[in-house]
Amino acid sequence: MDTFVIMWETSGDRPKDLIESIDNAMRVLLMLAVNPEVRVSAVAEALGVSASSAHRILATLTFRGFVAQDRITKAYRAGSALIELGVRSTSGLDLRGAAEPHLAGLAAEFGETVNLMVLEGAMCRFIAGVESTQRLRTQVLTGTLLPAYATSGGKVLLAELSQSELHDIYPHGLRKLTPHTKTFTQLVDELTLISHRGYATNIEESVPGLRAVAVPVRDRAGVTIGALAMSAPSVRLKGPRVRDMVVALRECAGRIRMDAPFTPIRVDRG
Repeated sequence: MDTFVIMWETSGDRPKDLIESIDNAMRVLLMLAVNPEVRVSAVAEALGVSASSAHRILATLTFRGFVAQDRITKAYRAGSALIELGVRSTSGLDLRGAAEPHLAGLAAEFGETVNLMVLEGAMCRFIAGVESTQRLRTQVLTGTLLPAYATSGGKVLLAELSQSELHDIYPHGLRKLTPHTKTFTQLVDELTLISHRGYATNIEESVPGLRAVAVPVRDRAGVTIGALAMSAPSVRLKGPRVRDMVVALRECAGRIRMDAPFTPIRVDRG
């Protein structure tokens, strides 16, 4: 059975004139907001519909560019239309434009996936990325919204907050995504370390078998406006390679800083 995260809320009472097919399509998009990919079987299970109905919904969303199917795995990811909507909602277009050439260079240098992200409340929004060309690789997550506490980039951004702000955005603690996801107390301790050393790691805290390392991206005034992360299968991201990645990520963040907008991105932390 596919493993996936479902995090959606409804607004108000169910309308009497609700159109079921549109509602189901919107629910698929909400699944993709917090999951890198979904499969027909997962969509059918989540919506309580047949596999053929789930396939028709995905085919329609693909036609309009809201989802895209991976040619190899056959799984569905966020499409260009959904990604553009997500990125525009963060006001991160200027940062993405400044960063993309540098992301491509870093990904080519290391042969691993690179992602750029910003903090959005308690979540982390991936706004740009370049995927590794290796057969065994991690994914570009552009447009995806994930819990900040379980990603390396998210933790870099959370390290900028006070402990009271952390309590405000995580009043009920942290939901475990994997056995390695930190508790709130562990997160607070780790964020102190991150502030001191200037980078964060994700050791299979969001997805089993995935590791990542991230550094802050600052504007020319020194304000943190995003996070730059490199991810890889756990077997390839260990020991000395982590140190090499941190050095390269910092250099890349410095180049982005010179091209980034002066005005820091406004992020709603409420």
